[in-house]
Parts: sequence; structure tokens; C-alpha cells
Amino acid sequence: MKSDVTTEMAFFVLLAKLGSLSATARELDITPPAVSKRLQLMEQRLGVRLLNRSTRRISLTGDGESYLQQARQILDDIRAMEESLASGSAAPRGLLRVNATLGFGRTVIAPLLSQFALRHPQLEVQLQLTDSPINLVEQAYDLGIRFGDLPDTRLSARKIMSNRRFLCASPAYLQAHGTPQTPDDLARHRCIVHRQNDDAYGIWRLSRGRATHTVKVRGTVASNDGDVVLGWALDGHGILLRSEWDLTRYLDSGRLRVVLEDYALAPADLYAYYPSRHQLPAKVRAFINFLGQQLQPEAATAAESG
Repeated sequence: MKSDVTTEMAFFVLLAKLGSLSATARELDITPPAVSKRLQLMEQRLGVRLLNRSTRRISLTGDGESYLQQARQILDDIRAMEESLASGSAAPRGLLRVNATLGFGRTVIAPLLSQFALRHPQLEVQLQLTDSPINLVEQAYDLGIRFGDLPDTRLSARKIMSNRRFLCASPAYLQAHGTPQTPDDLARHRCIVHRQNDDAYGIWRLSRGRATHTVKVRGTVASNDGDVVLGWALDGHGILLRSEWDLTRYLDSGRLRVVLEDYALAPADLYAYYPSRHQLPAKVRAFINFLGQQLQPEAATAAESG
């Protein structure tokens, strides 16, 4: 009996992803000979060779590359069609896979996702936390929550919250070392560097009007963890570049003070990123709107009308 074409496509996409017959067999809980036979029947039906086989690995033929590309597109279109139909239902349902950064994801997104899941008992949620760059499409996430831009044209985005950046330092540091008056003064100060992904190390860019100042800063302490560098600024180690979200309570209490406040830095606005598609699934749209309502009501209004 002829096998279902979409099942064949899903089988071949999995085989290409895992890169071996044995790994595919383990994933499908069948024997390697059964995987090999299934592939052989596919090739016979299509009349082309899809894979080059050796004792240790497999590789795609030209026809295999073409089949894989089109199969992925067709399966994505089918999923999008089903999600579009399901989006008409009142209650979000199914699996919602979310990716967020470690600190913000743990302290903010996880509690909000907990509330959202309690409101929608037909929903299953998975939250993955990482500060490393991610590929939402290949890793099959429904959305990623990040501060700042993600340079991936396959993604769409909705702004959840505005979030300016400031330079700040503790009163004790400023009393001991003085307050910078111009961006060039930063080169003579101790600065706390927050190393993030592939950002240029210790390069700060400030603008006022049409002029942009690029400064190479240095200091005695640096870390890839935002909470760590914030703690060091509070301890008086130097000048720190952080976002409004992280600084507000310390600026309000006076434990930190803004410096060079006449200069602007690139914002760290909060975005929800998701794979581009014609219509958002109900579960994704509902969660994005929920985030906006909880974090910034005016952003939620814009999201619902977008």
C-alpha cells in the first residue's frame, strides 16, 4: 500500500536532520534495516536517488537537496494552515515553545508563563532559557523573547516594551573619581564591561543630535552576566551601561546615578520574535498580547491592533 506522502516527507526531513540511519531508527523506535527499506521504497516510487550511503554516514544527492527543501516548505505550509484554522477557537491550545534569556526569563517570563498556563489548561508550555544566539526556525520555537534586534529575515517581531539604556555609577565611585562630562572622558574612567554574545568588547556608542561618539572603554572587572555587573556597579567598581528595566529602582533610590544623560545610547527594547507566517497561531498571539498587558499596557493595545 502506498504510504502517505506527508508522512514520507516528515520521515525524510528527520533523516536529513539526524544524518544517519541508526539515529533515525532510534528516534522512530524501529530497526535500521526498516529505515533503509523505507528510504528505498521512497526512492523507487520517486524514481530518483535521494541519498548517498556509506558505512559511516549519509549525504544528500542533488535530488535529495531539492526534495528536502520542498518537503520542509510543504510541511511548514500544512502546519501554518492547521494553526490558522485552530486560531479561530476561543482558547489557546497545543504546545507553546518559548525561548528567553537566562536572567529575564527566570525572573519575569517564567512567572508570567505560569500565569498564562493556569488561564489556559488546554495549553502545554515549554520554556528554554539561554543567552546564546538561537535559531527559532531550526529549533522549532514558537517565539523568542529578547532585548534588542535579532538579525534574521525569516523572523517577524512585535515590540513588547520600550527600554532605554543609560550610563550609571554609584555615588561613591563618582565622589572618588569624578563625573565624566564628555564621552571622551570615559576612556579615563573605570568602566564595567558586560560581554554579550558577539558584541564588540568594550565599545560604547553615544549620540547627541547628529553626532555619534564611539569610545573604547576599559576597567578592572567584566562579566557576561547582567546581574553580576550590576552588583559590581552598586559596589562602586566603575561606570556601567545598563537598561532602564534593570536600573529604575536603583536610580530612584539613589544607589546609582546617571552620567552623561545628555547623550543617548541604542535602546534595548523588548521584542517577541517568531517565524514569519501569514497568520499567528492563537496560542502565540494570545501570549504576546498577555506579555504586553503585563509589562506595558500601551504596547498590548498596539499588538492587538497590529
